[in-house]
Amino acid sequence: MAGFKHLVIVKFKEDVVVEDILKGMQKLVSEIDAVKSFEWGQDIEGEEMLRHEFTHAFLMTFEDKQGYTAFVGHPCHVEFSATFSTAIDKIVLLDFASVVVKAAT
Repeated sequence: MAGFKHLVIVKFKEDVVVEDILKGMQKLVSEIDAVKSFEWGQDIEGEEMLRHEFTHAFLMTFEDKQGYTAFVGHPCHVEFSATFSTAIDKIVLLDFASVVVKAAT
């Protein structure tokens, strides 16, 4: 077991300033100790027919599900979620206990 993961895949609305959302997310994860790591990226090579218009992925790692639960209920997350929700056109969320087969070196 390698912790609990929260994966968010989105397509932002046309008029959204993505850089502002990214700054908000970075601020959010820096303020909540339960978040052990945060990664994000923008699709640059996915084939259009396979990515279904999604453009950005965000991955947070927590020690365990209790850490994730603490994150979801944290006032900073609740506040940011309202902003984030109005910025997205499409979203996929996956929350899962992860199993590492090959660790990063």
